Amino acid sequence: MAQEPSLDQDYPLSEVPAGARKGLFSTSILLFGFTFFTATMFAGGKMGMAFDFKTLIWASIVGNLLLGLYAAVLGYIACRSGLNSVLMGRFCFGETGSKLSDFLLGFTQIGWYAWGTATIALVLVQMLGLSQGWTIPLMVLFGFGFSLTAFVGYRGLDLLSRVAVPAMLGLLLWSLWIATRDVGGLEGLLAIEPTESMSWHMAITLVFGTFVSGATQATNWTRFARDGKTAVLSSLIGFFIGNGLMILVGAYGAMVYQQPDIIAVMVLQGLSIAAVVMLFLNIWTTQDNTIYNFAAAGCNLVRQERRGTITLIGAGVGTLLAIGGMYDMLIPFLILLGSVIPPIGGVIVADFFHGHKGRYPLLASTSLPRFNWIGLSAYTLGALSAWFSPWVAPLVGIGVAALSYVLLFELQRVRVQRQQLSAVDA
Repeated sequence: MAQEPSLDQDYPLSEVPAGARKGLFSTSILLFGFTFFTATMFAGGKMGMAFDFKTLIWASIVGNLLLGLYAAVLGYIACRSGLNSVLMGRFCFGETGSKLSDFLLGFTQIGWYAWGTATIALVLVQMLGLSQGWTIPLMVLFGFGFSLTAFVGYRGLDLLSRVAVPAMLGLLLWSLWIATRDVGGLEGLLAIEPTESMSWHMAITLVFGTFVSGATQATNWTRFARDGKTAVLSSLIGFFIGNGLMILVGAYGAMVYQQPDIIAVMVLQGLSIAAVVMLFLNIWTTQDNTIYNFAAAGCNLVRQERRGTITLIGAGVGTLLAIGGMYDMLIPFLILLGSVIPPIGGVIVADFFHGHKGRYPLLASTSLPRFNWIGLSAYTLGALSAWFSPWVAPLVGIGVAALSYVLLFELQRVRVQRQQLSAVDA
């Protein structure tokens, strides 16, 4: 009889075997819960203040489709290889060089975890009329409490999502119905004029950039997908439909009530209890996925299969950052993420399809160089291009990193061929 993996397993340092693969429903609902994120609603709210309803829908479709396709390509690679992004980083950045991507991906996730922990504590203190003295104890409670399902592993995340996602969908549809009634139906919605302005490329940057770091690390779950079709479909369901719904909900609240925060909207609608439930489920289904991502990166960084232990360490660090004021640093944090994370995905895609012709060798039986300078150089070019780009920074970073990798790979191949010919002639 096959032995069940322990709490510190979930294959943090190896390929996911065929016997541990999951179906479409399990993978999709987990990713769907992951994309139910408060910060995405705020991005939607910014768009709701700047566009009319028809333009908003088109901008949301384009941005979320690009995000979904990006996640789907990485998901396909993860399924084919059984590896997540940090393990793929060993191939495209080298055995030691991959620690760069481990650090970057782990840092972004612990930053999100700190922001989510601070958010729920601060909002609950305000909503329930508690004294400010409750803020830090609530941060500690939620900082460690939200990590429990991640500590269990994929099974814990899956179970929570199966309960939370239908409940959140029901609450959101209820709120949207009330908002539609309050504004006077579709006719009233179409009559709303924008009060602010925003360019199309800024709208795409908001939609794509807000959750591109999550899409880059969704490979932690799509590598469990039963086949490539399951990985692609679940990625599109999570990041095109799920993230798109978050954008729409935030925009709806901003247009109807001049309020992008769904929790505040529900309070205005007389749904205070539902608002507390929504806040709790919304934050938890993202927080446990986020700290799971941190643990995956941490395991690869220290080369130890102590996923449970690293999860708790990450929860502690995230809680300290929350107490230290991470809540006020969301915007600069998002700008940083849009530059440094997407190029990692661009290098992974180019390395898998061009460098390895669509098939990685088994990780345990492969001798890798300490540094893959082609991948590291391509990443650096992509990150710098994204940082200085006046256009959609995450897309620029992905494109430049992928193209740079292909060009540098071909230059290296030509150089090696010439050296071999010179050796033969000699």
